[in-house]
Amino acid sequence: MIRFCFHGAESTGKSVLADRLSRELGLPWVPEYGRQYAEQHGTQFTVANLLAIAEGQDAAMRAAAAGNPPILLLDTDPLMTAAWAQMLFGEVPDVLFDYEKAELYLLFEPDVAWVGDGTRMFGTMEERMRFAATAEAMLARADVRYERVRGNWAERERSVRSLIGQVIPS
Repeated sequence: MIRFCFHGAESTGKSVLADRLSRELGLPWVPEYGRQYAEQHGTQFTVANLLAIAEGQDAAMRAAAAGNPPILLLDTDPLMTAAWAQMLFGEVPDVLFDYEKAELYLLFEPDVAWVGDGTRMFGTMEERMRFAATAEAMLARADVRYERVRGNWAERERSVRSLIGQVIPS
């Protein structure tokens, strides 16, 4: 199984693209548990909330992987929760690096327009750039493989489709 994890700052197209590719390519997709959690509990997060989000995301990922699909799309994983912890609290609980890692992370750059949706927090360009750097730092700290995804919406989609296409059996 190859897991592609969509990673990066808010409002960069990760969820929309993961959902679209899942439907169009018939690939299983694990949505972002943190969004559901925020919609139910609000966005006044504590470290305990972030640990609960990581647990919920991991449980969803393990459930989706149980069927051993050849490819699994992950809207996020606990490494993104680690980036949130750093952004919100200035520290990252080590446990967030203990979860199983994806085979490839797709690091979405914040080079598209911000869209607020009520759960997003870091909308200024300065905040977005800091969040993007923090998200990349978590990938480096975890020593995982990643590819950058940038450009307009169409360029992002072409890039991700190309990366996935390299592993889909013909």
